[in-house]
Amino acid sequence: MYYFTDDCLLGVEMIDNEHRELFRIINETQELLENEILDDKYDRIMVMVERLKEYAEQHFQHEEAYMESVHHPELELQKRQHIIFCEKIDEADARASGSGQQEFLEDLLRYLVTWLYRHIIGCDLMIGKLKPVEEKGAVPVFTDRYLTGIKLIDEEHKELFRIIGEVYRVIMEEYLHDKYDEIVHLLEELKDYTKFHFGDEEKYMESIGYEGLAAQKRAHDAFIARLEEMNFEQIDERQQETLEEMLEFLTEWLVNHILHSDRKIGG
Repeated sequence: MYYFTDDCLLGVEMIDNEHRELFRIINETQELLENEILDDKYDRIMVMVERLKEYAEQHFQHEEAYMESVHHPELELQKRQHIIFCEKIDEADARASGSGQQEFLEDLLRYLVTWLYRHIIGCDLMIGKLKPVEEKGAVPVFTDRYLTGIKLIDEEHKELFRIIGEVYRVIMEEYLHDKYDEIVHLLEELKDYTKFHFGDEEKYMESIGYEGLAAQKRAHDAFIARLEEMNFEQIDERQQETLEEMLEFLTEWLVNHILHSDRKIGG
């Protein structure tokens, strides 16, 4: 069973209620998969797929409208991910009419659970919790306000700020027309370092029995997944736009995550 707990709340009642509905659908999918009495599950599967379609159409519309109303920086990325989800469910509709009902349910459940943890608990939580940085388009500078009081974590946060500074430098480089190699290098450096840093941070939280460890791990996993999902072909076609989007995302995520999550560790 998958439970909708307080650390899944965005603070936006309509979206939170719709996320609860997806938890219910996922749990019903698992129950149907584990049902050994029902031989032919086709009708139940079709009902499940239709519910997912209706859910996606309504929920994504509501979520995107809310993000647009608050000028959320990741609206376009969210729209692309929503399209991918809808396409996956459309594929499921076609597969549901074939044989192999158990295999179909296993694949569907696996996909929904992955979506649950990567998108809802990871990405969507940022909708309610990302707060605007003070200066849009300006690279943040590490100051005392970001200190957690934990030397190792603070030093590693400084390095993340340095990498973001490199992204800003490439954006401002007027004479560098082809920035693809620089972008790929920065992405790989960022992925490697965040994995290293998150590992250290999670080990520290585990060592002190920090009660927010599970929520932190989900946020970390979502951040890394976001970087790994970037389309390198699209980056080559939209170099300047990609850098600007990356800078905005990195700045808002890092600033808010440190101020509103990591500083609690030191407290």
